[in-house]
Amino acid sequence: MDADLRRTVLIVALLNLAYFGVEFAVALSIGSVSLFADSVDFLEDTSVNLLIFFALVWTARKRARVGMLLAGVLLLPALALIWSLWGKFTNPVPPEPIALSLTGLGALAVNLSCAFILARFRRHSGSLTRAAFLSARNDAVANVCIIGAGLVTAYLWNSVWPDVVVGLAIAAMNIDAAREVWEAAHEEHAIARA
Repeated sequence: MDADLRRTVLIVALLNLAYFGVEFAVALSIGSVSLFADSVDFLEDTSVNLLIFFALVWTARKRARVGMLLAGVLLLPALALIWSLWGKFTNPVPPEPIALSLTGLGALAVNLSCAFILARFRRHSGSLTRAAFLSARNDAVANVCIIGAGLVTAYLWNSVWPDVVVGLAIAAMNIDAAREVWEAAHEEHAIARA
């Protein structure tokens, strides 16, 4: 099971790394806060899955410590969002809505694929696989919101606010996932210590 899981998280890491490049380039070109936050999230997912890949061969105690570290890594997109928001408030131009929605659709396809691949392992190896699964699941929800922000901007309200609100929602989801992973890792660490 661990060999299958290691292979799976490596595939997920590579998928996330590939789409990070796509989404980051589009985010920069259209000035999107939500795509920027989501692209950093793809990079964070790459890191999470690579850490899991290596940590699966470690002891339960070391894996629990890595789980605690992953809780911190899950907060990185929220920090990147703060930087991105500053830029949006100094230059309040809405992103190009069709590119925003199409890029969000591509991200949704990647994240749904990753969540589907990881779903059978979500209860295996505790906080590590929980971090990977929650990350992919939250990202799929975020991508639906990004698509919606693009459509709202295109057809209802040509403003920076739909993009900004979705960026803030992505940050909130990552903070909640970090809390869940931290709690699971803390519990695992206490069990491993006992």
